[in-house]
Amino acid sequence: MAETISGANFDAVVLKSSIPVVIDFYASWCGPCKQMAPIFDQLSQELEATHKLVKVNIDDERDLAIKYGVSSIPTILFFKGGSMIGRETGFMNKDALSDKIAEIYK
Repeated sequence: MAETISGANFDAVVLKSSIPVVIDFYASWCGPCKQMAPIFDQLSQELEATHKLVKVNIDDERDLAIKYGVSSIPTILFFKGGSMIGRETGFMNKDALSDKIAEIYK
């Protein structure tokens, strides 16, 4: 299961990570987010050796959502070497998300 992170550990988990990080910005009341949650969790297990997949609840971490310009959810942000290198918004099925991760981090 993907770890839920906060502003308190964001720098350590995301910006200082030695491997690429994929962040799912979500909310518990969001229908598409609920649909995507098991997909994201499954990919987090499948890719754990090469990528870190984490989640941020926008209701709990409003400052992070504002800082990264998250205005609709789900929003997926892609980080590498401490920098954001990509963004996708909206529901993605497992193949689409897996393909996007492969494309961004090729």
